[in-house]
Amino acid sequence: MSTTTRIRPGPWWAVDVARLRIPLAAFAIVAMLLDAVVGLPLPRFTSLALVLAALALYFRGGRVHATPTLLDAPVTGRWFAVNSPADKVPSHGLHAYGQTYAVDLINQPTGEWKLDLGWRGPHTRSPAEYPGFGAPVLAPADGVVVRAKNSQRDHGARTSWPGVLLMTAEGALMEATGRILGNHVVIDIGDGRYVALAHLRRGSVTVRRGDSVQAGQQIGECGNSGNSSEPHLHVQVMDAPSIFFGAGLPMRFRGMVTETGDEVDVPSNEQAVLASPVH
Repeated sequence: MSTTTRIRPGPWWAVDVARLRIPLAAFAIVAMLLDAVVGLPLPRFTSLALVLAALALYFRGGRVHATPTLLDAPVTGRWFAVNSPADKVPSHGLHAYGQTYAVDLINQPTGEWKLDLGWRGPHTRSPAEYPGFGAPVLAPADGVVVRAKNSQRDHGARTSWPGVLLMTAEGALMEATGRILGNHVVIDIGDGRYVALAHLRRGSVTVRRGDSVQAGQQIGECGNSGNSSEPHLHVQVMDAPSIFFGAGLPMRFRGMVTETGDEVDVPSNEQAVLASPVH
């Protein structure tokens, strides 16, 4: 179940920036490359200025405000939030790809979670070694599937700084080829809102485009596909079905409580929550 979203763009140009930032970045990069290779009939430094403007909008420009969308917990069990909008916005350091208010959820049935990177190996680990790999992912609201991808591989988790450097290079390639979310499902939940659930396990997606889903219905499994450092579920709400043109919208969850029983709308960074379906 969700609430009516009232969008208050903030700066008047915020929604327009959300629509244009990725096409502008692509155009700027192509223009810079062509200018360097063949020379374009442009004023000096024009292509560089376009790139710098695109980068500014990519990372910081155009935060869109809205009434938070109410979602059911998309997982069950004990999970930690990472890159949470409860601590900073944009939560992942950029507004691009509708990620302004996104959150990552990492399964950890016992103990604490922390990012522990070093310079020595192993630089990757099998995703099957992580407790969240294969955990059920549930539809967080009633709706209709508008995108469902299921064929990207689950790569090794990055467990060292060299591994992270490799992930960064891979991520740039995935971004250039439109595969940054890995296997994912996007659901139209009405009122101009779309929820994306990303980095799903290869072959686990159980729905197709056009399918109607109900809150609490399993739609896939947690995986490590796309631009992902370890198995986790990435959740975000947008005002368009495509991450290339959508503006990120805030969300809050029901069905999540702390280990002391307090309800949580959006868990803070590295906060453990117990999640259970409401329906």
